Amino acid sequence: MERRGSRSNGMLPLLALHAASEYYRLDRKPPVTAALIAANSLVYLRPAFLEPILPSIHDVWFNPHLILKNKDLKRFLLSPFYHVGESHLVYNMLSLLWKGIKLESSMDSAEFASMVAVLLGMSQGITLLLSKALLVLFDYEKAYYSEYAVGFSGVIFAMKVVLNSQSGNYSYVHGIPMPSRYAAWAELVLIQMLVPGVSFIGHLGGILAGFLYLRLRSAYSGSDPLTLVLRGVTNVLELPMRFLRRLFPFRRRQVSGRGPVGGRRRGIAVADWRCSACTYENSGWLDACEMCATNRNDNGSGNTMPSRPLPQYTRDPTREELRRLRMERFGR
Repeated sequence: MERRGSRSNGMLPLLALHAASEYYRLDRKPPVTAALIAANSLVYLRPAFLEPILPSIHDVWFNPHLILKNKDLKRFLLSPFYHVGESHLVYNMLSLLWKGIKLESSMDSAEFASMVAVLLGMSQGITLLLSKALLVLFDYEKAYYSEYAVGFSGVIFAMKVVLNSQSGNYSYVHGIPMPSRYAAWAELVLIQMLVPGVSFIGHLGGILAGFLYLRLRSAYSGSDPLTLVLRGVTNVLELPMRFLRRLFPFRRRQVSGRGPVGGRRRGIAVADWRCSACTYENSGWLDACEMCATNRNDNGSGNTMPSRPLPQYTRDPTREELRRLRMERFGR
């Protein structure tokens, strides 16, 4: 049934909250993964401004017979972005979120986008060929004529194969440890047992697409042409932002007083340096920490060897103790 302006039953806000929390704690925010999740969600919700351009779900069901008979690329390319229900969408997007972050963080975004595009085409093509082969070789008509499927799970299965190739010897499938080489196959069987109505051929096509992609990548060195094109487009789109950054350089406001404990050196001016003993941020003109008298290294970072012995603390010094150290430093 076609959905017009589908409303959430509560699962989509949870998906959005989970995705936001995952992205918040990442230093590098994978943009392609976020764009894929947003695209699938918007297609499901069908907001009013997209209604005129989004085809009906009846027009994009993946059916091998209709695709080959009508040479229907719309069904071939768009069916992965449609979902039949909120639980279907949320389950796929949670899986895409985890796998996408892992894979996109291990490569640049242009290469990841190229990989997803190739896996989508391969998984759809292999599913089509499998359905046709079952009809021709075994006279099995159901997969070719009667099955109508949508969803991103075929691409996700392909991504799982690629991700497992980068992981260790063992992976977890719904909390069950098993050898990584068999993880995708185990998940294929497990999902079919738990949810019998899913497309077995579509998931199988995704797994085979993942293995085919790995084989082709191992035989080809360097970036593929699609990655080069996407990287070039990304660089062009980033030009205005680079110009604005140079025109209006952004510098994070410094907070006077004791610097933040631990963490990375983010937002610290180049001329400043942070003491390794008390983490106080000092001016680049100083050779010793203003707070605790620790000497500065030649490379601009704090040195753990102070100019005079410091009290030994089994914990972080309190504000009063730091104040006393500073008074001793300046003889006050």
